Amino acid sequence: MNHPTRTPLRGLLRGNTRQYGMAIALVAVIILFQVLTGGLLLTPLNITNLIMQNSYILILAIGMMLVIITGHIDLSVGSVVAFTGAMSAIMLTSWGLPTLVVVPIALLLGAAIGAWQGFWIAYVGVPAFIVTLAGMLIFRGATLAALGGESIAPLPQSLRVIASGFLPGQTDGLHLPTLALGVAGAAAIVWVQWRSRARSLARDLPVPPAAVTVASSVVVSAAIVAFTYALAGHNGLPLVGVLLIALIGGYAFVMRSTTMGRRVYAVGGSERAAALSGIRTKRVTFWVFVNMGVLSALAGLIFTGRLNAATPGAGTMFELDAIAAAFIGGASASGGVGSVIGAVIGALFMGVLNNGMSLIGLGVDWQQFIKGLVLLLAVAFDIYNKKRVGGSGPILPGMRSRAGGGGPTGGGEPARVSGESSPA
Repeated sequence: MNHPTRTPLRGLLRGNTRQYGMAIALVAVIILFQVLTGGLLLTPLNITNLIMQNSYILILAIGMMLVIITGHIDLSVGSVVAFTGAMSAIMLTSWGLPTLVVVPIALLLGAAIGAWQGFWIAYVGVPAFIVTLAGMLIFRGATLAALGGESIAPLPQSLRVIASGFLPGQTDGLHLPTLALGVAGAAAIVWVQWRSRARSLARDLPVPPAAVTVASSVVVSAAIVAFTYALAGHNGLPLVGVLLIALIGGYAFVMRSTTMGRRVYAVGGSERAAALSGIRTKRVTFWVFVNMGVLSALAGLIFTGRLNAATPGAGTMFELDAIAAAFIGGASASGGVGSVIGAVIGALFMGVLNNGMSLIGLGVDWQQFIKGLVLLLAVAFDIYNKKRVGGSGPILPGMRSRAGGGGPTGGGEPARVSGESSPA
């Protein structure tokens, strides 16, 4: 059967309305607050603060996106952040362990917590909402017990530098290592885009017009270079920014180009169909929650290091920020749909919104109101978009009907389990 090798621009946009819409919305919000703040939003200092302030939410959003793609939810991540941060502070201060030992122990603790919750969800069959709600209470209580209701501070510089340090390099003029990293990153993005296009053409698969790929490469490359140039004018790229780049690139690759990623999408699209295809669905679900536990522990280390203290109230509402970032970034409440890049866009959208509203002096009451409204509108738009394209084709095996819950893609498209919902 012959397939068209060029996807019309209109069809491309229609099939990815949510993803492109949120990217455009992010740019619009940045421009809006850049104007309203008199240029303060995009100053090097504020960009650095944006990265550091939202690093742990970005980390949590990546893990939460995978959980939501499988059709589950995790309400415990904020409490796990607090608990792992508290235990790390105790090991560093009371036990005198070095940071190089504490970090892997904390990550293993997060993995154990994720395995505990994943066992109840995957193998016992208790709904994820109940298990993680219980986890939220259990680990919040464990945090209070571990800290005795008090904060532990200060913490060693070796931990603080992870959350607040910068790439080494010269301090006078532009920070050349940051610029070099930005140029290399832009070149890598362009190479990946064109390599993916070439592979799709070789397999006679649909691809967007060449002009669209060229425009995307130019825009993305310019944004990356401009971003790193701004940071190079300050102290350079924060170390946590390097960690985020590695996580985003690694998880995006896993979800787009590996068997594990395809299995996660398959389980979220239709668990029964995935099981009939030979996928060990329980194992996939179990490891997704283990992964969420590890990322929660990593976020706990970074948050504790940035705060320079372990506090009983750490991580409060983090789970809602991560869930909001995933849904705003394109995840579907019914599972099977979402992307790592979408989660990053959603987290950045919320981060810029929070930062911009704070810079213009908007009260916390209005900030909460606006964030809640944005989340509601994002999910409502997702439901509207599914209904709009829902009757365009037949329901294929492995794709749930819209009446009974979402499948891996929108509307009448075939179930796509070979990669993320974004086009190659």
